[in-house]
Amino acid sequence: MDLGLKDRSAIVCASSRGLGKACALSLASEGVAVAINGRDEETLMATADEIRTQTNVAVTPVVADIDTEEGRQALLDACPAPDILVNNNGGPPPGAFAQWGERDWVEALQSNLLAPILLIKAVLPGMQERKFGRIVNITSAMVKSPRSPMGLSTTARSGLTAMCKGLSQDVAKDNVTINNLLPERFDTDRQKQMAELAVAFKKITMEEARAEIAESIAAKRMGDPKEFGDACAFLCSAQAGFISGQNLQLDGGSYPGLI
Repeated sequence: MDLGLKDRSAIVCASSRGLGKACALSLASEGVAVAINGRDEETLMATADEIRTQTNVAVTPVVADIDTEEGRQALLDACPAPDILVNNNGGPPPGAFAQWGERDWVEALQSNLLAPILLIKAVLPGMQERKFGRIVNITSAMVKSPRSPMGLSTTARSGLTAMCKGLSQDVAKDNVTINNLLPERFDTDRQKQMAELAVAFKKITMEEARAEIAESIAAKRMGDPKEFGDACAFLCSAQAGFISGQNLQLDGGSYPGLI
């Protein structure tokens, strides 16, 4: 299927690795020029070279921290009129409610609520004027299935979900969509970190820890990041113009609820 994205442009945040990288690669494979972002220059440049080699499209790497105004502006300067914005950022680590102080909450809200909101605010007027815009927020399955150890993440990302739901209704008339991707258990560095925690706390091997993760998923496997990237590309497509304000679960069928 031709997704109708050739010669479009996109900002893909936190895209030097993991799910952000998968989204950037899938969009670039559809002919989208991508501005990618990361804080580690070596990793970011390697990713940019990989995407260029595989897709032969323009890739603009931006070394920046999107938690800061300067970092967000650097991305916007690199791609001042994006057709697509993919919001992504590192999630706060799991922990215990009693241990989190004010600084922990402020940092979580800055990274996973305020940073994406401010990027949306910056790109939205241009998208509305051009009558095309696709905004995709990478959040978490925990938004719909909260667990207390992930409280920092779910608090911030649930706020982003609520804000975007209301906003999506305001901008739909301008062919601008806002949707959320809710991943669970994709085979990325994040799951490696979770497995390492299990190794430390449960005194098991890495193989056993990864097997436990896979067993917790209805599909009995971790997700392939490419599956996630391709889902993102479809939500950004011309064909997806009637899909907005939605939360798409990508969890191998694990979510037990109806809505």
